[in-house]
Amino acid sequence: MAWLSAAGITSGPVRAEGDARAAAGSSLAATSWSRSDIGGLDPYVFDLALAAASCAVRSGDIENLSTLTVIDYSRPSTEKRLWVFDMKARALRYEELVAHGSGSGGNLATSFSNEPETHQSSLGLFKTENSYVGKNGYSLRLHGLDKGFNDRAYERAIVMHGAPYVNEDVARTQGRLGRSWGCPALRAGIAREVIDSVKGSGLVFAYYPDQRWLKSSEYLGDCGASS
Repeated sequence: MAWLSAAGITSGPVRAEGDARAAAGSSLAATSWSRSDIGGLDPYVFDLALAAASCAVRSGDIENLSTLTVIDYSRPSTEKRLWVFDMKARALRYEELVAHGSGSGGNLATSFSNEPETHQSSLGLFKTENSYVGKNGYSLRLHGLDKGFNDRAYERAIVMHGAPYVNEDVARTQGRLGRSWGCPALRAGIAREVIDSVKGSGLVFAYYPDQRWLKSSEYLGDCGASS
């Protein structure tokens, strides 16, 4: 229930919700973040992620954005390359290892696909949906928003989940993380916590300097229009 003062100003839960939305919106401006706010993430990649997220909000593809997860697949799998940002608190919450698909490459991912049976990771903007328990344990469904680049994520069962082959020991002994079938797999010990923090009202931005995607994505460049 909301309360209305004599001056007609809304207070209580509705006003608080509006304040949260405003905070999330202001966090989509690159100028709201300093370099120290974003950990080890490349500022260029972060700016692209903010632009894509802003486009998704303006297009009505997501409401009440709570988190923005950025994956930089241009980095080797042995480095932390996944970041989770709380868009309402304007804060970095997680900086983690993440595996790519076995079809995308060894330590370095170089190939990406939207096609089934390729075991490759997909690029672009995803919306987080519900969690569930499946063959990979506690997992998070991802809805691919980038047409032609990740919009077959459901069909391919591309989800976020934990995996025993994602940890620093594996990276050190093998020279790379283990690999998934295209899913962004996390450390088993942190996966549930991360999934619970981003599910339902978050976006995931998976980056690689792929020129076809950068020039064609509806969420980059001229928002809402394919170039």
